[in-house]
Order: sequence, then structure tokens, then C-alpha cells
Amino acid sequence: MDWARREGVVWRNRALMLFDRVAVPVAVCDVYGSVQAANPAMAAECGTTPGRLRGQDVLDLFRPQESGQVERIAQALRLRHRSRYQVSVRWRAPNGRERHGELTADPVSDTVEETPALLVMLRVRGEGGPGDGAPSEDAPAHVTPIEARILALLAGGATTAHTARETGLTPDGVTYHLRRLSSRWNASNRTELVARAYALGVLAPGVWPPGPAAAAASD
Repeated sequence: MDWARREGVVWRNRALMLFDRVAVPVAVCDVYGSVQAANPAMAAECGTTPGRLRGQDVLDLFRPQESGQVERIAQALRLRHRSRYQVSVRWRAPNGRERHGELTADPVSDTVEETPALLVMLRVRGEGGPGDGAPSEDAPAHVTPIEARILALLAGGATTAHTARETGLTPDGVTYHLRRLSSRWNASNRTELVARAYALGVLAPGVWPPGPAAAAASD
């Protein structure tokens, strides 16, 4: 039994590591839609950290376009149906633009008799057009508060592990955000990433320890 428990812990830790590294936004919810765990990609869509999504209602974060879809899924789950369900949703991205896509929910449990959890994946389809008055997603100086915090810690010489502890992310979560920023700004390494953050006004000049500029901190 002890060996079985140890084996279970090993596989659970491996699954969590993979969960954090998946680029697709994914969350695990209870049958009522309350978020139990979320990966960095899902948290990034909401402009926050995975830990702060815990306990929130996934349908408050991502608004269904058709209320009838949700009721049909709820009824199917009450009847313990095990189909894959899709809900068309809209939500406000961290840059202020309206996005739309689909949430796919797969009921999962160890046995058929157990009340299932929901493995929820988000597929982004698009967002509002350039005339909607919101800032462009490609605006290079835009960062979320968590990205600004990561950049400030990086500028102060923090390691990935230390940055993870300070922000409540996993090391893989920190790496995920840094990769997104590097891709957005076409930065080839962390030194260039910090330099661009200062040049674009994301980090406040002339202060130590480094910190986000006022505008970046309030985005």
C-alpha cells in the first residue's frame, strides 16, 4: 500500500508538471464550474495567476453566449452523462479587448459512480476589431500586472525560482510568461527583455529595487 501511494504521488507530480507546461489554456473545475486548478496559460487569459483563479466560477470568467447551452450541460451532468460539451463564450482579455472562443468540458473521474470533475480547455477564436476603442493586442508596451512584476524581479537579478515564490507562480509558469514577452517583443534573451521593458516604459527608470512604472502596474 505504501508503494502504491508513493507511485500515485510520483504520477500526480508528473501530471501537474505537464499541466503547467501545456500552452493551451486548461483548468480543472468541480461539477458546478468552480475552478480547482488552472495552468499559467488559462491564468494569462484572465490577467492573473493560477492560484487566484482557484474558487472562481469559470462561467463568470468566460461568459456564455447562449444561456441554454449551460442548462443543457448541467442537466446532462446531473444524469451522469459522459459526453464532451462545448460552450461558446466571450471574455475581456488583459489588454481590454473582447475575445470570443469555446470552452470544452470533459467530465473525468476514477469511477462511473463518482461525481465527475470537469477538465476545461479554452480555444480562442478571435477578438474585437480595431475600431472597438480598445488598445491593440500587439501594442508592445502593454503588459499585465503579473508580467510587470516578473520583469521587475528579473531586472533585480532574481532567479526563476525566486520569481516564482514572489509571484505565486510555478517556475514553469514564470518561464511561460517570459516566453510570451520574448515572442511579443522579439527579445532573444532575458537581458534584452529587461532592456526593452525599460525602453518601453514598463519599468520605472532610476529606482532600486526595480519596479513597474505606474501605468504598467495599474493595467
